[in-house]
Amino acid sequence: MTFLAFLFIMISLVTFVAAQLILKRAMEFSTTNGMRNSYFTSRVAIGVFLMTVSFFLTLGLLQRFDLSYLYPFQGLSVIFITILAAVVLKEKLSARLTIGALLITAGIVLVSMS
Repeated sequence: MTFLAFLFIMISLVTFVAAQLILKRAMEFSTTNGMRNSYFTSRVAIGVFLMTVSFFLTLGLLQRFDLSYLYPFQGLSVIFITILAAVVLKEKLSARLTIGALLITAGIVLVSMS
């Protein structure tokens, strides 16, 4: 894998994770302030834009790599979202959730070694 391919994979992953966090914040905001608010609208627009970037990058990557090769990288999004949800969104991590994230990590390592 070239550095450029790795960079595109990481950008796809980061944009997907960022979109999830931004959209979650927007949805939380809408429960108390409604959806007719510039903050909500701008956050949803940013989240949708980032999801779109991630989607098209992933399509481009699928042209060059096998799905079985790319999918473990997509699995990293679960780990990043779990960690960032705890740090950024102040969500509580249960023992079961932490163990599940660690098992996903182990699975990604095993698949990527093949």
